[in-house]
Amino acid sequence: MSAAAYSPPSPAFTPLEQVSTALRTDGYALLAPADVAALAGTPLAQLAQLASAWDDLELDNYLKDGGRYRRRRHSCFVQDGDALAQTAHRAHWQSVEYNALHGGMHRMFAPVLPATIEQPGWQGLLTALGRVFSAVRDAGRWYVEAHQFRIDTADGIGRPTPEGAHRDGVDYVAVILVGRHGIKGGETRIFEADGPNGKRFTMTEPWTMLLLDDATVIHESTPIQPLAGIGHRDTLVLTYRAHGFQGEMQHESGA
Repeated sequence: MSAAAYSPPSPAFTPLEQVSTALRTDGYALLAPADVAALAGTPLAQLAQLASAWDDLELDNYLKDGGRYRRRRHSCFVQDGDALAQTAHRAHWQSVEYNALHGGMHRMFAPVLPATIEQPGWQGLLTALGRVFSAVRDAGRWYVEAHQFRIDTADGIGRPTPEGAHRDGVDYVAVILVGRHGIKGGETRIFEADGPNGKRFTMTEPWTMLLLDDATVIHESTPIQPLAGIGHRDTLVLTYRAHGFQGEMQHESGA
């Protein structure tokens, strides 16, 4: 079958009222853009206004495969109830258990720009997700990391998950498609962490959102290739973790 004839698997969306149940039973939920906007309490057009921020990301200089296909920004927040507070800028850290390629490194990325964080769509989305996850597993307080990613095909191929299928070492993960332009590939794959079952689909509509229970599923996205010229795929990845950010030893030790 030619690339032009290939039709990516269509996603099966989770009704908004079934998201908590899906996370408990299946370990994931996939929301259509209109439901993401409803969850965030903001018009879809207001979420779409965030997309231009992905044109101002910084090169990721930590890629161990030598690639220059990833740009990103990263900032951290603490959510207590409906109160969302940004923390002092900090490095992103994961253990090698969860990221065999880049684990054990304190990676200091450029912060998310204040103009992005101040937008109602950003605030509404992050706090709404905290409420969703608290309905499944009440943590009292969530430690949130926000990652803006642009994966491009300037070198012919871009890898959204160069570490392969993985868990993130948090409680919950949200992967939101902000946009994709001039590419093929980028298929999302989800697997049971302790079982044989899996799902595969391609997110194509901006503001489609995948929610994951990080303890029960592993996930990856396949490489992207250009259709013509240089293409790119933009995502917002949000992780929610109880008891502290990864790398905070006082929390890791239970102190």
